[in-house]
Amino acid sequence: MDRAGIKVAASPWGPDDQLGALNHLSREGSAAILARVDGTRSYDLSIDYFVGMPSFQAAGDPSYQLFMSHTPAGTVVDNMNGAGEAGNRHVCYSGDVVFMYTHTGTHIDSLSHFGVDGHIYNGFSVEDNLGSRGWTKGGAEVIPPIITRGVLLDVAKSHQVDCLPDSYAITVEDCQKVLGDAGITLQPGDVALVRTGRMGFWPDGSKVLGNPPGLSLEAAKWLTSQGISAIAADQECVEVGPSQHEDNWLPGHCHFLAEAGVPMIELVNLEELSRDGVDEFCLIAAPIRLRGASGAPLRPIALPLRDN
Repeated sequence: MDRAGIKVAASPWGPDDQLGALNHLSREGSAAILARVDGTRSYDLSIDYFVGMPSFQAAGDPSYQLFMSHTPAGTVVDNMNGAGEAGNRHVCYSGDVVFMYTHTGTHIDSLSHFGVDGHIYNGFSVEDNLGSRGWTKGGAEVIPPIITRGVLLDVAKSHQVDCLPDSYAITVEDCQKVLGDAGITLQPGDVALVRTGRMGFWPDGSKVLGNPPGLSLEAAKWLTSQGISAIAADQECVEVGPSQHEDNWLPGHCHFLAEAGVPMIELVNLEELSRDGVDEFCLIAAPIRLRGASGAPLRPIALPLRDN
């Protein structure tokens, strides 16, 4: 295996920049893509959260849990609101608590998620910018609403398979062929969404997670050179696994986040877009604004275009 040789990049948008490639987004671009929307259809690209869902417990992260903190019957018994038995029997009150790893389910990686040699994108250091409760730079809270053109790179369909083989490394040529066949050229500000077919197995964790087909480092670098604002995929880490580079166990993450400043969106459901042949669309997505977090749940919505 060779070496990835990835370094943290300084932002061309200045020493205080925390948005990276999201700076390619613009009000004009958002308005232009929204003007082309066919409002009669929409595609929810997220997956639902449930106890027992596939996650990263093998890496030591907690599984998704939902606990009831208030139930109608319990409220009658404990009367913590002071409404009394009759009032609490009349009003059925439920409440719950969620406990989860921020990279569970459909989510976006903020720029603080991965760095190189103690620094994240734009040179922010661990020593100066990481507190006991999260990063002061590059956290999920700075990610703006993403309203831009989404482009589906359906590599699995291009290979005429339901799902790419385990650990298949998607090449630059794969990406160029998909775009050429669709007659699409990537533009600055676009979000590229890569389909491997893995989400067709959801929620079978034994088939969804582990040894993922995904982008090679060369393909990742080619995509970021096109000016994309974010990258997305229907598997766990966007890039191919295991790593093809001896000096870095997740070189794609380090390139996208630390070197190119491109947020990563993972475990996106692209099956319906593929089924309907929707290769170009308006993408609307926004994360929960978890201050200082390295990632956050995301609900991306795809709206087909009238002239698609």
